[in-house]
Amino acid sequence: MTAVEEARTTDLGEERRLREDLAAAFRWSAHLDLHEGVANHFSVAVDPAGERFLINPRGMYFGRARASRLAMMDTGRLDEDPIAHDVDPTAWVLHGHLHARVPRARCVLHTHMPYATALACLDGFEFLMLDQNACRFHDRIAYDRDYAGLALDPDEGQRVASMFESGRDILFLGNHGVIVIGPSIAEAFDDLYYLERAAKLQVLALSTGRELSLVDDATAALAREQWMSYPQGSEMHFQAIREALDAAGDDYAS
Repeated sequence: MTAVEEARTTDLGEERRLREDLAAAFRWSAHLDLHEGVANHFSVAVDPAGERFLINPRGMYFGRARASRLAMMDTGRLDEDPIAHDVDPTAWVLHGHLHARVPRARCVLHTHMPYATALACLDGFEFLMLDQNACRFHDRIAYDRDYAGLALDPDEGQRVASMFESGRDILFLGNHGVIVIGPSIAEAFDDLYYLERAAKLQVLALSTGRELSLVDDATAALAREQWMSYPQGSEMHFQAIREALDAAGDDYAS
């Protein structure tokens, strides 16, 4: 095998792994009820420059995601008609511009998951450092409070992408949902999972009407660093997800 052939084989193997991991993320999101109809989107870059990325095709139910069905897109073709490529226009606009403009956004997860979205609908809300899970997101969240309808205009994709350029990893979209970016599927999904868990706790705590006991800023920052340096936490979580899907005979990898 020549060096070129060997590199091509390696690339194909990596793409296959990414397809299977992304399909697993879709399936487990459906299992946890983090999805909404066929309106949410996950994507992952497959090349070092982030110019090519995998994403769910139009109309794909998260609970029926399969590795072979994921669409391959190219950020150099953002001016083309997304429908012709079997991809939702809003996914094309948001994910395409994020992969094109934010190099660290290797994986992009956009959902309308209920508890985080409920918080995104509160006037002037900022994520509370209420518990250990919430502290994971200390100083990592940006807020877009200017809901302007569906993201169909390329300018909207560029505007949303610019909100990640300050180094934040999570964006609360006012009256809409959330976007989580990460260097890998495992790390982004781990954040998505714990974000919704922390959001659920905040909704429950707020519903009591009692005064909240918040974690102070210094302790929250310490807990965030401890979360971020925890050895292989996100990888072990995602591997456990794949093992659970495999044990159930799920066909996500097909």
